[in-house]
Amino acid sequence: MPKENQYSYRQIPLLPLRGVLVFPYMVIHLDVGREKSISAIEEAMVDDKKIFLATQKEAQTDDPGEEDIYRIGTVAEVKQILKMPGGTMRVLVEGLSRGEIQEYVSYEPYLKVGIKEFTEISGHKSPEIEALMRTLIYQFEQYVKMSKKIPPETVVAVVAVEEPGRLADIIASHLALRIQEKQSILEALNVSKRLEIICEILAKEMEVLELERKINIRVRKQMEKTQKEYYLREQMKAIQKELGDKDDRAAEGEELREKIAEAKLPPEVEEKALKEVERLEKMPPMVAEAVVVRNYLDWLLALPWSQETRDRLDLAMAEKILDEDHYGLAKPKERILEYLAIRKLAKKMKGPILCFIGPPGVGKTSLGKSIARALGRKFVRISLGGVRDEAEIRGHRRTYVGSMPGRIVQGMKQAGSKNPVFLLDEVDKMSSDFRGDPSAALLEVLDPEQNYMFSDHYLEAPFDLSKTMFITTANSPHNIPRPLLDRMEVIYIPGYTEEEKTRIALDYLVPKQVKEHGLKPSNIKFSEGAVRKIIRQYTREAGVRNLEREIASICRKTAREVVANKKKCVRVTSNSVPSFLGAERYRYGTAEKENQVGVATGMAWTETGGDTLSIEIALLKGRGKLFLTGQLGDVMKESAQAALSYVRSKAEELGITEPDFYEKYDLHLHVPEGAIPKDGPSAGIALATALASAFAKLPVRSDVAMTGEITLRGRVLPVGGIKEKVLAAHRAGITTVVLPADNRKDLEEVPANVKKKLEFVFVDHMDQVLEKALIKSS
Repeated sequence: MPKENQYSYRQIPLLPLRGVLVFPYMVIHLDVGREKSISAIEEAMVDDKKIFLATQKEAQTDDPGEEDIYRIGTVAEVKQILKMPGGTMRVLVEGLSRGEIQEYVSYEPYLKVGIKEFTEISGHKSPEIEALMRTLIYQFEQYVKMSKKIPPETVVAVVAVEEPGRLADIIASHLALRIQEKQSILEALNVSKRLEIICEILAKEMEVLELERKINIRVRKQMEKTQKEYYLREQMKAIQKELGDKDDRAAEGEELREKIAEAKLPPEVEEKALKEVERLEKMPPMVAEAVVVRNYLDWLLALPWSQETRDRLDLAMAEKILDEDHYGLAKPKERILEYLAIRKLAKKMKGPILCFIGPPGVGKTSLGKSIARALGRKFVRISLGGVRDEAEIRGHRRTYVGSMPGRIVQGMKQAGSKNPVFLLDEVDKMSSDFRGDPSAALLEVLDPEQNYMFSDHYLEAPFDLSKTMFITTANSPHNIPRPLLDRMEVIYIPGYTEEEKTRIALDYLVPKQVKEHGLKPSNIKFSEGAVRKIIRQYTREAGVRNLEREIASICRKTAREVVANKKKCVRVTSNSVPSFLGAERYRYGTAEKENQVGVATGMAWTETGGDTLSIEIALLKGRGKLFLTGQLGDVMKESAQAALSYVRSKAEELGITEPDFYEKYDLHLHVPEGAIPKDGPSAGIALATALASAFAKLPVRSDVAMTGEITLRGRVLPVGGIKEKVLAAHRAGITTVVLPADNRKDLEEVPANVKKKLEFVFVDHMDQVLEKALIKSS
């Protein structure tokens, strides 16, 4: 194989190049600015104009060392120097031959290296090199056609080159390659190897250019299609305009404008809606924002801005409907009828904001529905139990994906009128967290001075809630924030008495359950005694939910009897109730049968109504200690202490002659049913009576029950829950009830039939109580 290169050694200035590589036979301008580089150029010009050009591995390095410069570079001749402003110079160089750095001779004032210079020998071309040259020329021609970045004249010049090494270098200098690829070509000293490398690189470049061409064609086609569609659409618009037809978007805009005109929106809302329609018409149909605008317009048009129902102002009919649905509940019914009377007199009136507070099961929620029926209004109910996000009330802003109005606006849309009865259930069960406080958002809703311009975040337009009747329900006022409670008219609904429960069961619950279980009224008969037994010994509640469940249980068992045994009628009596419901679950308070020493009957109010309680005193030999048992609260313990102090101060009047009697005995005061907590001052006079009886050894009348707070001086103060306590005493078989004189007014709430059967003794001092309760020995 003929020798391709011959080499010689020489020392020459080095010019490190940044981001550029010079091939042999390549003419190029270089901008030189570094001091060492300028010194190297100046030295070359003084000598033989020869300089060694080697590329830096990293272009960012300002002062390259031996390891920062490729070892193989190009020996070049400086053709021209042009000094530039700022101390730099532009140098025109021509590559001559390859060279390899053998050693660094000096570093200052410029880099000087000893190189091995390679000179290619032209000679006989082998068939392989000839084939590589032809392939390379063909590929280069194709590359020039595809890239269109290289002028066609270059191809003519390249084809004329006959030396294979020079051909490879000239073609490589015209290719836009990375420095590493160019360096690999420069380092290929073997000509055939160099030709192969360039052939491979050209093949890859042409593949990339082909892909670019396909992508460009695809993009151009898409652009042409879009332009074509736009052009055709514009033509269609022009044709439709000439024919007087409308396109879909224009038709949608017109339809929305007609709906807005028909909806009778307030002026500011109508203006906002029309602006949104204009926005919608300018948007492309499938833009996501267009869907948001359509939803917004749908909500605006669906709300009852001007629609309202006419109130039923017939008071007699309204009262009849209220009585049909609920037994008792005089105060709420009276308030509704008052509202109707005022509505009849005053045509314009703000809707009242009521709050029904009472124990579970007394009919607060169903009363709201009944009020709507009585008024002839639409009814909407939302439950606020567990709501903890302010946006539930006021809605989300339209910037959020999937945003929608709050529960208030949704309820108004559901009602379809601007004056419904709006029930906010369980208003005391709301809570707050990092998302806001819903109870604070309700302040605007439930304030008559503000709710005529209620602002929902989604609507961004004021909505009038002033004609809506808002009713809220709660079990306890303690969990309702004070500012919210202050905005509402509170109506307390107490628990039902036994008499009321009996009437509700017979008149409402039994017929309802009989119907729901597919029975006929002739299939089952409930006696009043059976209902009372269920109330007393199978339920303990303020409302009637459990009572209804027990009646439903009896109806289910009756339905089975009717189907299985073909029984035509089942009679439910007080004696047969256990066969349906099992053993009795609760103890029912009854009066003591005998007059006993140290035992007095008190009366207590409970959430489930009223009850009687026995107060027992035992005297034990000791040192005057007082033991209190029966889960008594702090207030009741203090009442016991006050009662004991009173009895000690009245020892002589009570006939207690034994000196220092209170130091010789320990006192044990017990109130039975120890599992049930008891508290309050109302048992004060009963405690004092039991203590006086124990010390004086005088029995207490078993048919007397009493309630009232006691002071150290023996005064009797008024207490609450009189209605429930009196009914409990009557239920227990008591015949005489001792009450504080100041509670005389509370007897108005007690049913007349109960008052007839009881003797009421009104007292203002403890002496009067003892006179009536103790049986003195003759």
